[in-house]
Amino acid sequence: MDNNSVYGDEPTKPMPPSWPSNQDQQGKMVVGSFQNPRRQPYQYPPRQSPPQKAQMRPPPQPVGPAPVVTPNVRGYPFWQPGQVGGPRPQWWRRIPLRRGGCLVGCLTLLVLACIVGSFATITAQRVLAFGSAVSTQAPLSTQTGYMGGSDRVNILIMGFGGSGHDGAYLTDSMVVISLIPSTHHTTLISVPRDLWVQNPANSGHYTKLNALYPVAAGDTNTDPAAGGMAAVQKVSLVTGLNVNYWLTINFAGFRDLINSIGGIDVYVPDSFNACYPKNDNADIDPSWIKIQFNKGMQHMDGETAIRYARAREPLGVCGKGTSENQAELTDFARSARQQIIIKAALAKVKQVSTWPSLFNALAALQHTIYTNMSLADLTAFALKMDLNAAHRVGLSNQNVLVDSAARDGEYILAPRNGDWQALVDYVKEQLYN
Repeated sequence: MDNNSVYGDEPTKPMPPSWPSNQDQQGKMVVGSFQNPRRQPYQYPPRQSPPQKAQMRPPPQPVGPAPVVTPNVRGYPFWQPGQVGGPRPQWWRRIPLRRGGCLVGCLTLLVLACIVGSFATITAQRVLAFGSAVSTQAPLSTQTGYMGGSDRVNILIMGFGGSGHDGAYLTDSMVVISLIPSTHHTTLISVPRDLWVQNPANSGHYTKLNALYPVAAGDTNTDPAAGGMAAVQKVSLVTGLNVNYWLTINFAGFRDLINSIGGIDVYVPDSFNACYPKNDNADIDPSWIKIQFNKGMQHMDGETAIRYARAREPLGVCGKGTSENQAELTDFARSARQQIIIKAALAKVKQVSTWPSLFNALAALQHTIYTNMSLADLTAFALKMDLNAAHRVGLSNQNVLVDSAARDGEYILAPRNGDWQALVDYVKEQLYN
């Protein structure tokens, strides 16, 4: 890499972090008969007179005619409605009406309550464990007041290929999602991976922007927090935004996530074809395949979605002819396609029909993302952002950047006229358009 830059220099004083450092014959049972003989009234045995006490007064005699006793539906003598006087039969107090049904109902409710309670407990435990696994922060903590304010919240989304790919942790996709929680106003700012910047800051050593993360995190991603911090500090300087939060997406895990929710529905705005590696690991199979995407709505499984998001090699690279739409194979077009895939995945997760699959999705997502935003804040952020009405901004060679080359001939992007402030001004101007 160059020790001196001829392309101008971005301000590289590190911004202090504003966050803490640190799942019968037909087999029927027949009871009685449908033609039982009518039961005869039950004959109560004569009552025994209680022992007489001294000077006991005779009981008062009822006034008026004796009540008429008729058998009820059970065959027992019973007093007619509206009659007065006479003792109630003994069975009145002996037979508990509907008590068995009430008991069964209560037990059923109790069992259901236990099941629901256990499920809720297991779910809560699994979700909290997931939140701890994917973040540097405690799951229920907040650094944003749970998105309750009006201050803009910015998070840098970085996508990399992951283990098994060449340049496994080069962040080939970099998008800042800028949100005003109180109004749901959402802006997506694409930052090109080929932007030529100092790495580390003030070192005089230059690399592409996508190399900041692996340089700080290590070649095997042993310190993702350091990689995330290095990336957001540089992106903050380049865009002028106060980017405090970052989230990485492992594309291999993202493939599993999409499969776990039954695929996603994607509208392809423009047809194109391209060469794509037959295997992620060229050591296993270095050959190429031709992939084709036609304009219109498509249902994509995980592999198809990843191919759509990452394709960039023209057919000429693998000797399969000429690509029909070269404009779709630029990094800028690829960044736009990645935003389409992320939007479709989030929309699918929000559908009620997807919720039974969320446990499987959590397992896949645990191997897909890592962030310095707590699970509570990340959930609130996802619920408040409006990707359908999101404004899209891209730093590209169509506005404030120019194509260039490093001294070794490597393709890079640099600020037009070496003016880094123009990038900041452009982003600020576009935020509310």
